[in-house]
Amino acid sequence: MSDLQDLYQELIVDHNRRPRNRRKIEHPDRQAEGYNPLCGDRVTVYVNLEGDVIKDVAFEGKGCAVSTASASLMTETLKDKTLAQAQSLYRCFHDLVTGVNGNCEDVSLGKLEVFSGVSKYPARVKCASLVWHAVKSALEDHHETVTTE
Repeated sequence: MSDLQDLYQELIVDHNRRPRNRRKIEHPDRQAEGYNPLCGDRVTVYVNLEGDVIKDVAFEGKGCAVSTASASLMTETLKDKTLAQAQSLYRCFHDLVTGVNGNCEDVSLGKLEVFSGVSKYPARVKCASLVWHAVKSALEDHHETVTTE
């Protein structure tokens, strides 16, 4: 189990140091901002759609290692997913980090499983889920800033 935890830690550190898709999309179809007042994490998520498929997704912002890694892995995961698939991934990721045993047998979280231990640290749940709340808001075309409070 220690080897698996080390692997998870390495993946989070790698995505924090070299976040993927950390950039602004110049003319996004949708965007949303997120804020975690507990630790000060801020994120803006940008999305371009082609029909109901996420063709591009990126983020900008400042946050802790967990928040940044979550944003990086989320953007990699959501590219080329349908809106329905994104909603399922959101639900199952939220269940994973909050420790809820939801109905997610039909959804593969892939690398997002690295966040399975976050549920043991309630303050970190908000760090990991902030960008997910923001992308959900963007996909639903809401315009207010989402917060973790």
